[in-house]
Amino acid sequence: MERRSFVGQAGLAGILAAGMAPAVQAQTALRWRLASSFPKALDTIYGAAEVFAKKVAEMSGGKFQISVHAGGELMPAFGVVDGVQNATVEMAHTAPYYFFGKDETFALGCAIPFGLNSRQMTAWQYEGNGLKLMREFYANYNIIHFPMGNTGAQMGGWYRKEIKGVDDIKGMKMRIGGFAGKVLERMGGVPQNIPGGEIYQALEKGTIDAAEWVGPYDDLKLGFFKVAPFYHYPGWWEGGPQLDLYINTKAYAGLPAEYKAIVEAASAFAHTEMQARYDARNPAALTQLLANKTKLVQMPTPVMDLAFKESMALYSEIAAKNPNWKKVYEDYAAFRKESNRWFRYTEAIFDRYMQSKVTQL
Repeated sequence: MERRSFVGQAGLAGILAAGMAPAVQAQTALRWRLASSFPKALDTIYGAAEVFAKKVAEMSGGKFQISVHAGGELMPAFGVVDGVQNATVEMAHTAPYYFFGKDETFALGCAIPFGLNSRQMTAWQYEGNGLKLMREFYANYNIIHFPMGNTGAQMGGWYRKEIKGVDDIKGMKMRIGGFAGKVLERMGGVPQNIPGGEIYQALEKGTIDAAEWVGPYDDLKLGFFKVAPFYHYPGWWEGGPQLDLYINTKAYAGLPAEYKAIVEAASAFAHTEMQARYDARNPAALTQLLANKTKLVQMPTPVMDLAFKESMALYSEIAAKNPNWKKVYEDYAAFRKESNRWFRYTEAIFDRYMQSKVTQL
């Protein structure tokens, strides 16, 4: 079934609302396992996999069951690519940039510093060349992927000391997810790649000086405000990080056509649901954090400018030595340029005007 005809013509919401799930012929009951990279306590990001599994069961009449397992339950949080590649599990839900150590190209499937925002990322994947290019890359790891969630633009993290200029970055030990650590390192910082469930302890004990996760809703749950008072924004490294559903290619190829269609529809539903949850829950969480004496501070422009400069230089260096990155990034960068030219005159101006007005009501 053509991807765009399935989701695009009627629209996923219309399909689900009308109860028009793909017809499922009599099939042998199927049970798969999905390994998440996230702890159960984070009901937004971990919850996307549960939303997906529930939809698959509903749309298959209960015949296709998927059990969801938190990070560390079946395998380490950062072990899920190996798990799917080696068919230890059929599926995983993760942030692709966790695996940039295998190949930097993984990061382009999630977020890179000063990359696409969430709407642009979805557009590049579904209507640009993103899905095609990333699937060609993931095939090297026996994986087929489906976009399954986005947090939207993230916050810039929690700091024991306020960042007032570029000198404050030097020597700073920071938990920072995925590819952004490479840029932080070029700025003089010391990146630490720590799973979500272990960040608080590291920050509390002083093992790290700063940490970023997602945004107010998750950060409030994780309690970072108790040990680091300065909450900087924006997270220049994550303008629209996409989460992915990874499926072992052989396992996926063995699915009947009806189940493949269900997987596609259910992952698209979970993709939308995850960001809707964040957008709905972050505002109240931010208010609560501010009531707990959190100090909200904008990232200084010189820090942003240095980060941008180092990011662009890094991308050029990687392109010169990694053909996988070069092939995908060239398309990604062209899409980013055109999309931002459009957003500059529409979304950005409208949003800034509305934010200056309605927050005064």
